[in-house]
This record gives sequence, structure tokens and C-alpha cells, in this order.
Amino acid sequence: MAFDAEAIRADFPILARQVNGKPLVYLDSAASAQKPYAVIRAMTHAMEHSYANVHRGLHTLANETTDAYEGARNKVAAFINAAATEIVFTKGATEAVNLVAAGLGARLQAGDEIVISQMEHHANIVPWHFLREKLGVVLKWVPVTDDGRLDVAAYQDLLGPRTKVVALSHMSNVLGTVNDAKALARMAHDAGALVLFDGCQAIVHQPVDVQDLGCDFYVFSGHKLYGPTGIGILYGKAEALAGLPPYQGGGEMIGIVSQDVITYADPPHRFEAGTPPILEAIGLGAAIDFMTALDRTEVAEHEHALYAHVRERLAGANWLRVIGDAPGKGAILSFTVDGAHAHDVAQILDRYGIAVRAGTHCAEPLMRRFGVTSSARASFALYNTLEEADAFVDALTKTQAFFA
Repeated sequence: MAFDAEAIRADFPILARQVNGKPLVYLDSAASAQKPYAVIRAMTHAMEHSYANVHRGLHTLANETTDAYEGARNKVAAFINAAATEIVFTKGATEAVNLVAAGLGARLQAGDEIVISQMEHHANIVPWHFLREKLGVVLKWVPVTDDGRLDVAAYQDLLGPRTKVVALSHMSNVLGTVNDAKALARMAHDAGALVLFDGCQAIVHQPVDVQDLGCDFYVFSGHKLYGPTGIGILYGKAEALAGLPPYQGGGEMIGIVSQDVITYADPPHRFEAGTPPILEAIGLGAAIDFMTALDRTEVAEHEHALYAHVRERLAGANWLRVIGDAPGKGAILSFTVDGAHAHDVAQILDRYGIAVRAGTHCAEPLMRRFGVTSSARASFALYNTLEEADAFVDALTKTQAFFA
């Protein structure tokens, strides 16, 4: 039975609105996905019925909220096949990468090498640059092929005795390329390096099993996974987390505090200083419940069918340049229109109610690799329909006429 996108749309109230007198066609889910009623209601219910701080009180509301908060951690753990003690709540994937980079920086030294790639999001570039600036570590860049694949042979050549960390995207937010994370992790471990994957896009479009991948760290954000903003996940193998010092100081992350001595809590609480994103964690738990109830294979097939339909309809459009065409890529279409700036393309599409992303997509090295300063991006999600795909193509064709 085919996935019923029309039925699922009823779970997303924002999709009923109009933009500029046209039905909203939301094709910017790679930047941030819309929220289903399940998430909205879970967060509202927590505020209306049980809200209190967590891990700090013994009254009924505190206990109920703590149970819901830790219940969300258990849901995340089950979703990616990890132990609950290996799940750290952060304010986003960006903070999760920064946490790991800062912790590993305590034991890196000048000349140590960190391998990243040209397809990385800035969140998986800048924290490693911090270590380059402060410690003198060396960044090694894996090139990207013309069709948007990671150059695996070049990657293998970059790995060596000084490689300490490999930090790569599981799925590119621009190209849609899905990397063979398991193989990449195995090669890195053979070189003696720790491995971190940015899973912000992959976690949405395919099942992720961190045990099978074998990575040391895996990060993702809640807001791309149909959950709220302000919440992210850092998965770390138990031994990998145990080897990291605290990232921030404050309440919750301590064992004992005295005037002369401080001891620290075990992971994951060692890394959750202060009042955490309580409502956001509960909302993320609801989003995971929502996703778990779906047939992920059917969802992926539906999303790819929309992408394939758009590519078929745009075949032969000599005014369009598609960036990234790797085999097995996800449902992300990054493109430029001849004679038009991506920002202008996005603004004109908006007149037709079509929401796409435009700019560098927080991936400037990748933009330079493909010789562009910006691009537009249409990203397809489980709530998009064939009619919306057609509306996008029709609007894009009209948009191109402005610049012909």
C-alpha cells in the first residue's frame, strides 16, 4: 500500500494556510520541518498539566516532568539503537558538535589531523577550525566528485598515523548525497581515529542504527525531525563520552561541589549543565513516536518518487543546473537558474506560495567546489504531494521566464 501523504497532511495544521493567495507548498524541510499535532499537543499538555523543573524536586509535578523528560531520552535511544546513558540532550546539533570538539581538544596537540569533507555544513566545520586556530591541529579535506559523491579513494589516502578525528556528514544538506557511513567509520577506526557523523538529514529519511554504523559520535537536531527547535542529540559510545571532560559548568552536571573540590556526574548528565530544554525534549519524544508509527520505507519511497517526478518534468530544461546527482541520493534538489540569483528565484517562487531555501545553505566550501556563490534548494518531506511537486515545477518554469 502506497504512503498516503494527503492523510498525513491533516496532522500538520500549518499546511492548511495560504501564502500570497496560493496554497502553501512547503519545500524547505531540510532547513526545518513543520510540526505535527502530536508534538504541539505534547508540549502544550506538559505546560498545562505537569510542568516543573527536572531532577530537582520530589513533588508530583517535578516527578511527572522528570519521567516525561527521561522518557524522551529512552525514546531517542530506542530510535537509534543506543543505551539511554549514551544520549545527551543539547540545544541543537551545532552544540553537540561543539561539545565533542571542545572535549577532544583537551587531548589533541599541534600536528594532529582532523578529516572533514567539502560537503560539510558549517556546524561540522567551524568547531574543528577552532581547534586549528587554538592548538595547531591540521584539517584534511575530503574532495567531492562532480556528481556530488564523497571521493572515497581520496578519503582513504588522507587517513594516516596522525589522524585523530574524522567528522563527516551522513547525508549532505545540499547535495542529498547519502554517504556509506559504516564503511567510512570502519576505515577511520582502522587508522585509529574517532568518528563523528552529522546525521541531521539522514535521521529524517532513513533508519539509523548507531551500533551497526560503529561510529563513536552521532549528532542530529530535533527541528528537522518534525520536532521543536532548541533540542539536539549527541549520541556517544559509553567509553567515548566517559573520555570527555564537562563542556559547561553549573547545576546537574556535578557530583560534589565544595570550596576546594568539584567532582562531576557520569554521562549523560555530565554534559547537561543547568535547566535543560525540558519541553523541547518532551516534544522531540512525541516526534519520535510520530515517526516510529510510520512505515519508514514507504515514506522514503514517497519522498524519492516526488524528487524523481520533478527531475523528469525538468529534463531538458537547459536553463537549469542541478547540483548533486549521486546515486541513491535523498530527495533534495539544489539548483541554479541561468541569469538569476538564487535569492530572486526564491522570492518569485514565494509569490506562487512555494517555499524553498536560497543561499549558501551553510556550506560555503561546497558552493566554491561547484563554482557558485549560492543556489536554491527544494527539499521534499513526507507531507509533500505529487500536486505540490507539479506546482513547484510550474512555478519554477514561470520564474525562469522572468530572466529569459
